[in-house]
Amino acid sequence: MAYSMTAYGRATGSASGKDYIVELKSVNSRFFDCSIKIANIYSYLEDKVKTYLQSRGINRGKLSVYVGIDVTENQNTDILLDEEYATRYIDALRTLRDKFGLKDDISVMSVAANRDIFSFKKPTEDVEKDWQDLLPTLQAATDAFLEMRRSEGENLRRDLCEKMEAVNALINFIREHADDAQEQYRARLEQKLTAALEGLNYETDAQRIVTECAIFADKTAIDEELVRLDSHYKAFYDTMNSEEAAGRKLDFLFQEVNREINTIGSKVSDIKLTKTVVEIKTLLEKIREQIQNLE
Repeated sequence: MAYSMTAYGRATGSASGKDYIVELKSVNSRFFDCSIKIANIYSYLEDKVKTYLQSRGINRGKLSVYVGIDVTENQNTDILLDEEYATRYIDALRTLRDKFGLKDDISVMSVAANRDIFSFKKPTEDVEKDWQDLLPTLQAATDAFLEMRRSEGENLRRDLCEKMEAVNALINFIREHADDAQEQYRARLEQKLTAALEGLNYETDAQRIVTECAIFADKTAIDEELVRLDSHYKAFYDTMNSEEAAGRKLDFLFQEVNREINTIGSKVSDIKLTKTVVEIKTLLEKIREQIQNLE
């Protein structure tokens, strides 16, 4: 199944005197990298959020999660001052002022802008209840996020299939003309050898010509590469139609496809075939760029 790694989802909700906002956005990454921004007072929910997202099948991409919780009713939450941290922070501000000759505007409001000097304590911390209150909003945001991933992934799938069909058509062109290229080479070789031998007053050695052509045919045979490319073509569609994430498998698969095309390029000498190889490599580069967007 093709899912894009680039997506966005947002949802809002309310429960137990709190308003919730959850936003999810992701960009490409080889691995799963999840960062969660949530108020310190609710930091104990971070692991639950991350575990939930992975349980929904989000296992690749750089994912940024914002969880906003706005208390609309009195929750009897105590706000405590971290005096030791505040002292060190103010001392650092004074050092900064004195060392650089800055204007002395250290005030209560400027110091309070650093939220780390405060800590929050709830009288009764019910983790499971807070989680259950947050879950519906997180679920809705994740649904929207996954729908965009699926929709974008479907667009990528169509584009990749179109490019793969173009690659396969070019490979079939090589398949159809490879024997003709070998025959043309044999004719040119026979002509050159005959002319060279006649110039030296030697009789044309037909067996030598046959041997040289056989050696050339062996060195330039691309049957094995074409068979493997047929196998890769089938594996591409098997992967695209599978329920599993396709990105990493396709990345590896097209490394193998590229290797086979490079081998064919080193074996063919006919100008129209070498041009075809260049066209294929151009398409493969575009395909591999698109694959980086897939989960």
